[in-house]
Amino acid sequence: MTPAFHLPCRVLLLGSGELGKEVTICLKRYGVYVIAVDAYPVAPAMQVADEYAVLDMSDDDELFALLDRVKPDLVVPEVEAIATDALAKFEATHQDTRIVPNAFAVQATMDRNRIRGLAASLDGVVTSQFRFASSADDIREALNHTGLPAFIKPTMSSSGHGQSRITSEEQVDEAWNAAQEGARSQTGEVIVEEEVRFDCEITLLTVRWWNGESIETSYCSPIGHRQVNGDYVESWQPAAISPLALERCQAMAKLVTDALASNGASPALGLFGVEFFIKGDDVWFSELSPRPHDTGMTTMVSQAQSEFELHVRAILGLPVDTTLRTPGASAVIKSTKPLKHPEYLGVAEALSKADGVRIFGKPVTRAGRRVGVVLASGASSDLALERANRGADAITLVEATSLPGENN
Repeated sequence: MTPAFHLPCRVLLLGSGELGKEVTICLKRYGVYVIAVDAYPVAPAMQVADEYAVLDMSDDDELFALLDRVKPDLVVPEVEAIATDALAKFEATHQDTRIVPNAFAVQATMDRNRIRGLAASLDGVVTSQFRFASSADDIREALNHTGLPAFIKPTMSSSGHGQSRITSEEQVDEAWNAAQEGARSQTGEVIVEEEVRFDCEITLLTVRWWNGESIETSYCSPIGHRQVNGDYVESWQPAAISPLALERCQAMAKLVTDALASNGASPALGLFGVEFFIKGDDVWFSELSPRPHDTGMTTMVSQAQSEFELHVRAILGLPVDTTLRTPGASAVIKSTKPLKHPEYLGVAEALSKADGVRIFGKPVTRAGRRVGVVLASGASSDLALERANRGADAITLVEATSLPGENN
């Protein structure tokens, strides 16, 4: 299978959130026909796609039937809650369709059991101490290996859902229950992780792309980020880490992404968000997503090509450029209360303080939901982050008194 595609082609996007929306916009610039899929209608990417479908993507039969009906050139996952066995089955029986980056990589990275086990098996990749547990009693046993404090996480989740930090065995039952309730998909397992006392955590956006003759691996400047309860609230680029730490991050990212490629049925082109813990020159591999990363939204203001443009170019077999243009930062906009039809106030003020505002177009049904992001550049990452947060603080959400298209 040649890594380059004839344009236009057809893309089935599995997951239609804010990251998928930006991917769709980039795909449309190359004339690609996009069918956006999610579990609810009018999701952000559906608003800019050519077609959309609403279904339970974690249902093998439903997903395989959709794949068989659409017969896309590319299948581009954007979320974790996908029936990955259906993707593997379709990849094996439809060689004209490429799963991005490949079905094995999607299966491995959607499940912490697989990706952590794969990474830990590679010479040269360092991880924290960890164990998998199938019950609260198993967690107690695992703590003999990881020690306390420890993190308890579902093996399939995102944005910190179901994650707990425990400091005593008395908290185990509560952590087990939280992991079951917060999991994207029930696997019956959790991961128990040693707490690493790190200076910072970064995302290293890693791109596998076709240069016309062979596959290359390129890296963006490291992105620092801050999380609250496992959910990112701000990010900045470049993150200040030592040259040796960066070299170690790049080496580990290549080892893991090469392993995902070598086990799959296609060349595994695309962008990977690889997360690391950093302490001085020491580096620990944390997680990996085979697609654009939420912390990487800062690249929309900081890089010559954003993470979304890089992902699209790579999967289409086009050349990429990971050049950092300017230090930049992002700060999220969150809803403070449940709203059915949010109205955004203060956007003009935000733009007077920062460089860009992206409103995702999500229906807001709960407090704390991420609904937008403010982007800013600066002479340094710190100054860019300060500008981004000032812009985000200027925006508030209220219930709309009228909807677009309605008469006031």
